[in-house]
Amino acid sequence: MADQLVRATAADGRIRAVGVLTTRLTAEARERHKLSYVATAALGRTMAAGLLLASNLKQGTARVNLRVQGDGPLGGILVDAGADGTVRGYVKHPEVELPPSPKGKLDVGRAVGANGFLYVVKDLGYGYPFSGTTELVSGEIGDDITHYLVTSEQIPSALLLGVFVGAEGVEAAGGLLLQVMPGPAGEEDEQLASTLEARLAKIEGFTPLVRQGKRLPQIFSELLEDLQPQIFADVQLVRFHCQCSSERVLRALKLMGEAELLDMIEKDGGAEATCHFCNQVYQVGANELEDLVEQLRSEREASAQE
Repeated sequence: MADQLVRATAADGRIRAVGVLTTRLTAEARERHKLSYVATAALGRTMAAGLLLASNLKQGTARVNLRVQGDGPLGGILVDAGADGTVRGYVKHPEVELPPSPKGKLDVGRAVGANGFLYVVKDLGYGYPFSGTTELVSGEIGDDITHYLVTSEQIPSALLLGVFVGAEGVEAAGGLLLQVMPGPAGEEDEQLASTLEARLAKIEGFTPLVRQGKRLPQIFSELLEDLQPQIFADVQLVRFHCQCSSERVLRALKLMGEAELLDMIEKDGGAEATCHFCNQVYQVGANELEDLVEQLRSEREASAQE
C-alpha cells in the first residue's frame, strides 16, 4: 500500500481526524541513515507526527519542524514535514540500540529520554513562523506531541503513532490524530475529547491494524462509527524527500570564503559534504572549488569598482 494521508470529520464537523501511512518512507529513512531498530521507531514516529501536524496548514509551501531534545542516548531528533506531503529527518546517534521495554516493545522513551523539550516551528508560508516549546512527557513521541497540542495550541487532541520493525525491515508505520475543533467551551467538548482518548487507548496500537490489512478509511469508520464519520475521497500521497542539491552545496561552500576554499584545494584536492537530513554525500572537485574562488574574486573586484 502506498504511503498516504487521509482526512475525515465526525460529530457534525466537531471532530477533525487525520491518518497517515508511512511504512515506505520510514523504511527509506532507515536505509539512508543506517538506523538501529529503536532509532527507526523514534524517527518514524516523529516523521508521522510531523506529517499529521502539517496536514492542517493551508499553504502548499507551509512546513512544520519538530525537534525532540531529550536526555537519552539518541541525542535528539529533527524532522521537517510539509503540507505538500514531503518529510525528512534524522537522529543524532542512529546507531544506538537498547533492549526491549518491560512490555516487550522498542524502548523509544528511554532512547529519547523523558527529560528535555519538544520544539515546534510552523512556517505558514507567509508572515513570521510560529514557534512553541513544551517539556517532554515520556520521550515516547506520541505523548509529547499530544502534550504540546493541548498546552501550547490548546486543542484537545488524541494521537496514536506506531512503527513496527521486523527481521525483514519496516513492516508498518504511521499514525492517527483526532482533534476537537474550537467552539463554545463546555463540558460537551471535554467529554468528546475524553471519548476520543478512551477509544484510542483501547486500541492495541496503530501498526497492528495496518498489519491486519486495514486501510485508513476502514480504521476511521470503525473508530468513529457512532459519530457519523465523513471520510474525504481525496488521498494525499506522502514521501521522504529532501531539498538538498549540488547547487545548494556549492552555495554553502562559497560562503566559507576564498581562503578556506584555497586551503581545501591544496590539502584535499576537493571537498565532501553530507546532508544531515537524508545522508546524501556530495563530492566537489578541485575545478568546482576553483570556479567558486574565481566567482568570489570577480564579485570583490566588481564591488570595489562601484
